[in-house]
Amino acid sequence: QVQLVESGGGLVQAGGSLRLSCVVSGTIFSINPVGWYRQAPGKQRELVAEITKRGSTNYADSVKGRFTISRDNAENTVYLQMDSLKPEDTAAYYCNADVTDFISGSTFNYWGQGTQVTVSS
Repeated sequence: QVQLVESGGGLVQAGGSLRLSCVVSGTIFSINPVGWYRQAPGKQRELVAEITKRGSTNYADSVKGRFTISRDNAENTVYLQMDSLKPEDTAAYYCNADVTDFISGSTFNYWGQGTQVTVSS
């Protein structure tokens, strides 16, 4: 059984920072890649940033230069450092990963439960 658990969301003023964490647990053989998505009320879920096991990254244009994704493979944890936050960054943030199960050898896509980020103006 694989689980993704996000944490680190909260309420912050515009210009502030938050650091989100996504811990992947369970019978894990490998994790690749991992992405952070967000969904604001009334909008579609969108990719914010993603990172491969080797550390290659990709960012949405709206967050380039403000957000940084990183991962600690030893701890099966992925981080999203969010700086210079704007009210339009307000959304529920979700972690998503392709995980190969250690026992079955099969790879499945998993989502976390989400963490709310609210940026006040």
